[in-house]
Amino acid sequence: MKRVIAIDGPSGSGKTTVAKIIAQELGFNYLDTGALYRAVALALRYYNITPEDDDGRIKEVLANIVVAFRDGSVILNGKDVSEDIRSKDMDYYSSVFSARKVVRDFLLDAQRQAALHNDLVVEGRDTATVVFPNATKKIFLDASVEERAKRRYNQSTGRGIEISLDEAREKIIERDQRDSSRDIAPLRAAEDALLVDSSSLSIEQVKKEILEHVRSDLKITL
Repeated sequence: MKRVIAIDGPSGSGKTTVAKIIAQELGFNYLDTGALYRAVALALRYYNITPEDDDGRIKEVLANIVVAFRDGSVILNGKDVSEDIRSKDMDYYSSVFSARKVVRDFLLDAQRQAALHNDLVVEGRDTATVVFPNATKKIFLDASVEERAKRRYNQSTGRGIEISLDEAREKIIERDQRDSSRDIAPLRAAEDALLVDSSSLSIEQVKKEILEHVRSDLKITL
């Protein structure tokens, strides 16, 4: 395995923005694991799969799909679905389906394969605890519920998605509950992760703190 910088954190904590910046600064490849789960959720819903369906039915659908993350775009069966996966419905279904072992197993190998030949900055919810427990460096990026709700509201409205600030807050709280209480790979900080609260920090300040931490490791001489 090549060098891996694993960044975990709850929805709206700024993982995607920060991970992309860190990857660019280090000259590493970037992998958005959350986007992969959203693409799987999109495929499952296309085949009318619901959270109540059993693992056998889900496995049948997974056998017919190919998901990849290429140059910042999410590809599902050869089609760019980067915009399709950002709907409010996919917020919900990606969280629900990602709690299923059959789905996590499906994507686990794909994520680990990505690190065999490339240095990676990877972000998600269990990248440092499950997917890459031996990552070179681990970061847990967090922020207050209020700050994350504001970010999600601005992000959604910027894409033309109608949502109120109260609705954004409720969805953040619901997502936190699902992600932290699920039986399989719950959201939590790895014991050896650097904890960064971005509530009152600028992107530049978060970048600086993470880069200082990453570059403190003698394995990364950049």
